Amino acid sequence: MNSTEKDINGDEIKLRTSDNNQPEINSQDEEQEIDLLELALKLWRQKKKIAIWCCIGAIVGLIVAFSIPREYTTDVKLAPEAGNGQKAGGSLGAMAAMVGIGGGQTGSDAVSPTLYPDVVSSVPFLVGLFNVPVEDIDGEKKITVREYVEEDLKAPWWSAIMGLPFKLIGLLRSGDAEEVDTNKPTDTFQLTRPEDAVVKALRARISASVDTKTSVITISVMMQDPLVSATLADTVVNRLQAYITDYRTNKARKDLEYAELLNKEAKDNYYQAQQKYADYLDRNNGVILHSAQTTRERLQNEATLAFNLYNQTAQQVQVAKAKVQENTPVYATVSPATVPIKPTSPRKPLILVGFVFLAFVACSAWILYGKPLLEEMKKKKNEEETK
Repeated sequence: MNSTEKDINGDEIKLRTSDNNQPEINSQDEEQEIDLLELALKLWRQKKKIAIWCCIGAIVGLIVAFSIPREYTTDVKLAPEAGNGQKAGGSLGAMAAMVGIGGGQTGSDAVSPTLYPDVVSSVPFLVGLFNVPVEDIDGEKKITVREYVEEDLKAPWWSAIMGLPFKLIGLLRSGDAEEVDTNKPTDTFQLTRPEDAVVKALRARISASVDTKTSVITISVMMQDPLVSATLADTVVNRLQAYITDYRTNKARKDLEYAELLNKEAKDNYYQAQQKYADYLDRNNGVILHSAQTTRERLQNEATLAFNLYNQTAQQVQVAKAKVQENTPVYATVSPATVPIKPTSPRKPLILVGFVFLAFVACSAWILYGKPLLEEMKKKKNEEETK
């Protein structure tokens, strides 16, 4: 039934109401359901074409999945040794503060754990890995890391096609390029192109991260050979520990060197004073002159003072050694480096499913939108030609 109402201007407006005197609302959900059903029917009519496209996507996915070389990842996890807390001046649990326990550092020279990824990815650190000897899982090759990266790392076949223009440009420039001396030590201040390429490859394959909640340090190394991956991961951990230890104990070791130098000088002075006193006693044995007694007492006092100084510097050396040990960080290996058995990439099932899904989406888009749009454009073109 219909009813009328007046708007603000006094004009009558007709309203369509149902039998229960409520306005009738056109449901958009029903229209959407109808549209979805129509789209589903269109796709169902073209199910053979969709199946063909999905099969083609599966074939392409398999080609891509089997073209990507296998990669093996080795993860090493380190954690600070549990302790009773941190002293203000540092303690044997200094590593706990280094990795963030207690929210502080043991000293002004402590390395923040947030710097570990930067240390691992730095040029000097990566260049230091160039000459590390590695061996493949079959035991056929024993080469360095640099040789492995330059000669043994494989890439998918399409990488060669995509990199062909750059190779051509490199060949054109090779005539003007200077010959590189492979026997020359690597200069971290000025790398050559091959050295820079190796550094970039290692930086992409070696990473470090720190969990701010658990303070666990994770070192990850990804290589195409499982034994090379495990060997390099163990080496990176040892080098990182050595770097942090050297940084943390730098001042203490300098203090130890200075204390040892003072102790050596005090020791020499003491031996000289002692020898002078002994020589004087040998030459003036039985002499009762007061001048001789005075000289003897003076030499004896000098020897005593030299001995006291030597004793003090020896104690300082022991204290400095204890300080070096105190500042040495302690690492607890939560998960050591082991040779991985299964590759971490490529994930072939995921690649296969992804390509099949992309093929399905592409085919559906063509059926629902691409083909009708193309037919409409052809129709308009034909109409214009007939006119």
